[in-house]
Amino acid sequence: MGSVAGVTLDRWLADPAVTTRHRRAAGASPGELWDAARQLRLRDTHRLGRMVRWRIPGLADDITYHDMFRTYPFCVLDEDEHTLISGLCGKIWTPARDYPAIEDAEAFAAWDQPGTVRVAFAHCARPLGDGRAELVSEARVQPVDRQARLRLRAIWAVLGPFERLVAAEPLAIAARRAETGRSGRTGELRR
Repeated sequence: MGSVAGVTLDRWLADPAVTTRHRRAAGASPGELWDAARQLRLRDTHRLGRMVRWRIPGLADDITYHDMFRTYPFCVLDEDEHTLISGLCGKIWTPARDYPAIEDAEAFAAWDQPGTVRVAFAHCARPLGDGRAELVSEARVQPVDRQARLRLRAIWAVLGPFERLVAAEPLAIAARRAETGRSGRTGELRR
């Protein structure tokens, strides 16, 4: 993708070891789709919600994804009307909550602690034409050093095959809700 709604992820992580991308179109405006995505709570996504709470202990199941990506262990890197880019740093492969507090985008960009990674998450809603919009989600993981690259490779070998089943879940729910809210009926989801 390279660019999400005009904001390039290359600015944050130009050489990621892992990149995931998901898209979901809906019969709704970008604003309607973004509003539906902003209101989505962890408890609304069964598989992903459980995984996120397992990886970030202490998160309430009623927190919205939008709020989660704006608070510790994340920091906001950039945002506009229909875009939010967040980052976190640390040892994402440990069962402990090993995520240092990153104060701002500058601290994220400068992060270089050995044995860790930087992770950037971009979410946006953008118009497709004909009254439709697309919700886009991209995540990039960039190891700081060789040790972190090896650990990331090991965990991704286990988790990677399941990523598509889990990470696309919120986009489908938000698209369905945006279409229902707009037309008063559940619209057909399109890829």
